[in-house]
Amino acid sequence: MSVYYTSLVAAILLGIAGQIALKSAAEVSPTVIAQFLNPLTIVGLAVYIVAALCYILALKRIPVSIAFPSVAASYAVVAVLAHVLWNEPLGWPQLTGIVLIGSGVLLIHQY
Repeated sequence: MSVYYTSLVAAILLGIAGQIALKSAAEVSPTVIAQFLNPLTIVGLAVYIVAALCYILALKRIPVSIAFPSVAASYAVVAVLAHVLWNEPLGWPQLTGIVLIGSGVLLIHQY
């Protein structure tokens, strides 16, 4: 795997981590101000910045028509993690979406 695809995978994984950190902060913060000042919010935003830098590196060699749809894989992973961590719904609509996202990402990479 090239450094560019490794960077894309890192961007996706960091995006997932950032989303989980932000949701975790939202769960424990009673007000918007408290949420903004929560260390998990700051970590989540910092992780998003690093994810963006990794994504920019990936775009140097990976077409955006491949890279951007690949990021959708993070949506599926976050939905599953939200179910596991916070008991958020994971019914047929979500499962169908996850399968469609996964199929789409796989199809995009078949060029």
